[in-house]
Amino acid sequence: MKTILIVEDDQVNARVFSKILTKRGGLAVKHTEDVEEVVKIAKSKEADLILMDVSLARSVYQGKSVDGIKITQILKADPQTDKLPIILVTAHAMSGDRENFLKESGADGYISKPVVDHQEFINQIKSLLPQDD
Repeated sequence: MKTILIVEDDQVNARVFSKILTKRGGLAVKHTEDVEEVVKIAKSKEADLILMDVSLARSVYQGKSVDGIKITQILKADPQTDKLPIILVTAHAMSGDRENFLKESGADGYISKPVVDHQEFINQIKSLLPQDD
């Protein structure tokens, strides 16, 4: 079973995503907003894909305040984690944001909140999951 790591500081959103992914998507989920834990999970290959909130209000890494863009950059710059698919999730869905966020972060996908079409949400995630050989 594929595992999705939800990196989200809003507990309600984390629960909603978790429920959609497990009930409708048949996927396993992990949730954390602790950046050290995100990096550890990514390096140990405990997740097949990361759903990354763009604006993590309380996240700190190596003493510095970081958001989802920065965490994605860190993971994409590391040869151990650069292949791990990351989908940015944000409520900041202004025109041009999608392209800017994807370009700046190196993420593989982008989903705007709130998630209205649950099946489309699942489809987007599954389309980026690595296929078993």
